[in-house]
Amino acid sequence: MSPGDEHDGYGGSGQTRTRLPEGNTGDVHGGTRRPARGSRSLLMAVGVVVLLVAAIAFANRGGDGPEGPSPSTGTPGKAATAPTGTRPVTGHDGTVPTGYAHDEQGAQSAAANYATALGSTDMYQKGPREALIRAVYAPEVVDGLLKRYDASYSPELMASAGLEPNGTAPAGLTFVARTVPIGTKVTEYSDSKATVEVWYVNLTGLAGQGSTKPVTSAWFTSTLQLSWTAQGWRITSTDEHEGPTPVNGDSRASVAEEIAAAVEQYGGFTYAR
Repeated sequence: MSPGDEHDGYGGSGQTRTRLPEGNTGDVHGGTRRPARGSRSLLMAVGVVVLLVAAIAFANRGGDGPEGPSPSTGTPGKAATAPTGTRPVTGHDGTVPTGYAHDEQGAQSAAANYATALGSTDMYQKGPREALIRAVYAPEVVDGLLKRYDASYSPELMASAGLEPNGTAPAGLTFVARTVPIGTKVTEYSDSKATVEVWYVNLTGLAGQGSTKPVTSAWFTSTLQLSWTAQGWRITSTDEHEGPTPVNGDSRASVAEEIAAAVEQYGGFTYAR
């Protein structure tokens, strides 16, 4: 006999209420008692469901707002390319996203987007190039860099790329210049400076009927030295080397018209760490 199965007097009759073993159909009064553990099992099941719903809701909060910075120096680990949920930017300077967080994640987001901008078609035209340089580099290095870039993007370079002297594509062709970051890594960090490596694939060439400069891909890693300025993270210097380069797969190379259509139809991204 368990608590709750104690003797109960009914009207002074002296009778007792006795729980019979499971499988019997009645007690001394002809009634049937439902086992107490039935209600307990129901409550436990409801509790499990509630906990599962709460866990799912908590997990889904990850992309709703900023999270604190997570250390990213050293070996990245399996989730190195997973999004953190931290908002990458709060604004734009011309075509360049700006407003990165003053932490490691912000430095990586800035480096990825700056590398993307420096590999764009804007770099091949003097006016857009100057605006872009002023948006991504620290003010103290801009003037010297503008002279160097103007000298680098010479008429000879334009001709070798199949472009007009002003950096535009010949009639009927689409100039492709896109940098697509694969991942980023912080190698040094302080409140005022950061060194970030950006691994990316670069697409360049002319797409369209009759192109003699087909769009090709090349893999690079760029090391960006960043400083925290009044305008946020800005580049002070860059260094670039080839690779790591994966083995080409079995995908069929698209014709020039397909590439041109893809460039016009598919927009780029704002990258976040």
